[in-house]
Amino acid sequence: MNIKQLRAFLVVAQERQITAAAKRLYTSQPPLSYQMKQLEKELGVKLFVRSAYGIRLTEAGKTFQHYAQKIVSLERQAHDELNQEENGEAGQINLGLISSAGELIPNTAMRVLTANYPRITFNIIEGNTFDLLDQLNDDLLDLAIVRTPLNMRGLAKKVLNTDRMVAAYDPARMKLPAQLKLADLAGQPLILYRRFEGIFNRDFAQQGIAPFYAVKCDDARTAIRWADGGMGVALVPESIARCVAHHTIVPVDYPSWNTHVQVIWKKSGTVRPVIKRLIELL
Repeated sequence: MNIKQLRAFLVVAQERQITAAAKRLYTSQPPLSYQMKQLEKELGVKLFVRSAYGIRLTEAGKTFQHYAQKIVSLERQAHDELNQEENGEAGQINLGLISSAGELIPNTAMRVLTANYPRITFNIIEGNTFDLLDQLNDDLLDLAIVRTPLNMRGLAKKVLNTDRMVAAYDPARMKLPAQLKLADLAGQPLILYRRFEGIFNRDFAQQGIAPFYAVKCDDARTAIRWADGGMGVALVPESIARCVAHHTIVPVDYPSWNTHVQVIWKKSGTVRPVIKRLIELL
């Protein structure tokens, strides 16, 4: 087993098709299939289930994928540290990024960094806050740009932006005040981004309000699309709404619902010079 095999395995696991993976790896299908079979033979387990529709990972394959990602990441990190990063002037920054940070990143700090040090590169991994937090704790990321609330234990941070919570809705189907109080949301068909369910329920309960959740979903953009479709009032951070919503958005006058977009990194361990340079600029 070698790093090249692990990288090939990760591409196959992502593409779920040998042909597509071979194209990405600039190789042909037969030698790639052979590599995967040799890897299974060496490990003594089946990594893939093959069918006419492609391939999928077995449970053993999913476990191996986790370790392969860590090994490849560690190899890349060691290579960078040994060969490029002695002075923080070169190397790869593995940056986790939430979708709602699109208007904040890239920013001036990053443009200054790469203008002064053109050998610094960015490897962007996109996901939700909790996925990125897991990857940061597993040392697969150097930094992550995430949204509060989250468990900050063991983490350092810099706040990049503060977002109000807003209501997005279709004014042709309902009418709301220009600035909302929590009481104005009582009885409204709310579209809930589950990320904030605990906070909303707590504060509604404190106000004696029993909210009506007409729709629950796991992505703010989905909530906004349903609101634009006239299905209710989506409660989402303002920066996301301004990027996605096609109809009216009004602020919710409740500061406890404000969220922060922040860059986080682990307090423990060594922060590479190139990462320190970026943090100082942000």
